[in-house]
Amino acid sequence: MSCQRVDRRGFLKSVALVALAAGAGPRTGHVCAQPSVPYSSGTEPPKLKLAPGACDCHMHIYDSRFPFAPSASLKPPDAHVQDYRALQKRLRTTRCVVVQPSSYGTDNRCTLDAVEQLGATARAVAVVDTSVSDAELKRLAQAGVRGIRFNLVQAGATSVDMLEPLSKRVNDLGWHVQIHMLANQIFEIKDLLQRLPSPIVFDHMGRIPASASITHPAFGVISKLIDKGKTWVKLSSVYQDSKVGPPSYADMMGLAQAYVKAAPERMLWGSDWPHPTVKGTKPDDPALLDLLADWAPEERTRQRILVGNPEAVYGFAKLG
Repeated sequence: MSCQRVDRRGFLKSVALVALAAGAGPRTGHVCAQPSVPYSSGTEPPKLKLAPGACDCHMHIYDSRFPFAPSASLKPPDAHVQDYRALQKRLRTTRCVVVQPSSYGTDNRCTLDAVEQLGATARAVAVVDTSVSDAELKRLAQAGVRGIRFNLVQAGATSVDMLEPLSKRVNDLGWHVQIHMLANQIFEIKDLLQRLPSPIVFDHMGRIPASASITHPAFGVISKLIDKGKTWVKLSSVYQDSKVGPPSYADMMGLAQAYVKAAPERMLWGSDWPHPTVKGTKPDDPALLDLLADWAPEERTRQRILVGNPEAVYGFAKLG
């Protein structure tokens, strides 16, 4: 481990403690409102100016043509590709990663259908269990899959004991394992996580609650994994662990800024549209994107998070 990485990690606490309601970074002027988008509040576009190739690294598609898994606990209404395209137009992103939701179990047809509709600007993260064949993994790779997800917050088709054997298998394909676990769960399996051979992507900032922020032991676990050079963190779904709420989600700012300061080359951004865990009023997606102005004030850093890092993780064509 390099001295530089040790120093950066030691710097994190001071970063988070001074993060209050900091001023936003460079933004564009006022732009006229746009038509509303399903499952998204507001009508304004983002204030941030995005570089070409900006990627939404975490979104879902739901389509009643494809049945939910019998064990599904989360059963959202349809959120179609055309609905998401309207969001893309509003966000001004051009790439996306369709993440298989727990609702469909290991039946990836809805996710793969969405990638086919979206074309070369889309990639996917699938869900498989240990019964998956090598032939099926190769088929998924050809269809645009670049990782497999373990959602251990919502009851689903995978379990902790599947992580290591599946990590070994997908590592040969150049894939990652994407992990959605609560912070306490992450800390409990810290030794297992250190053993995984494949890259790791943590959903939703590691689901660390605002009340603990960088003092939670899971933050230390994730930081050590980042230092190994094969772990990424999604700056997404901030609303799930914030107590302050919109529009600033200020109690999550310290955690987000600490991640960005520690390793901007390991950060990704995602909308989590259509926000299936949110009951009632849905978040304003452009406002969520604009949080990056406070979390990553430098435009070059934001470009890395939105363009360069997704190219590295998901195999999009390099634009720069």
